[in-house]
Amino acid sequence: MNEFIEIFSSSDPTNISTSVRLILLLTIFSLAPGILILMTSFTRIVIVLSFVRTSLATQQMPPNQVLIGLALFLSFFIMAPTFQEVYDDALEPLFAEEITLDEAYESASVPMKEFMAQHTRQKDLALFLNYTEAEPPETVQDIPLTTLIPAFAISELKTAFQMGFMIFIPFLVIDMAVASILMSMGMMMLPPVMISLPFKILLFVLVDGWYLVTHSLLTGF
Repeated sequence: MNEFIEIFSSSDPTNISTSVRLILLLTIFSLAPGILILMTSFTRIVIVLSFVRTSLATQQMPPNQVLIGLALFLSFFIMAPTFQEVYDDALEPLFAEEITLDEAYESASVPMKEFMAQHTRQKDLALFLNYTEAEPPETVQDIPLTTLIPAFAISELKTAFQMGFMIFIPFLVIDMAVASILMSMGMMMLPPVMISLPFKILLFVLVDGWYLVTHSLLTGF
């Protein structure tokens, strides 16, 4: 503890540099969850799973904790090769003191940039490049992370909403069919959602909906 305090109280330039690096590292760790969410497949997965629950109209079933947990583990499964490459090229040499922190940052950004670039639309990327008036990059590694991350995020949002629209269509047809039948029978006071809910759940189970949704998410990456 005393050594930790001496780092910040010493006037030695080396100690001051170390303390600044330590503060920056702690700041990065505090922002890591938000950064990782926007740099991985988590955004698309959790939105699509939320659309599934909304289209079924099952209120809080599955619960938020289940959806987020499933989205996290699917994200780890999808990102495993990328994370392994980051560990092999950046973290392991850094822990072995073979490279510096700056070199580790550069090495870690390479596989992350490659993953995000594969799933980023050119239109979205051009939006941020034009805003910053940056030169067109020759390679993926020439794209700064400050530009690639938001472009990747809005591309993932668009893809997730497109998948959500396709998920909604069959359940919307069931709702419309049930509403038409109830109106023809004069049962206007009976909520159509209450009647259509069992049929939507039955359809989702018969077609093995969770398998199909998961398969679509995995093949999308």
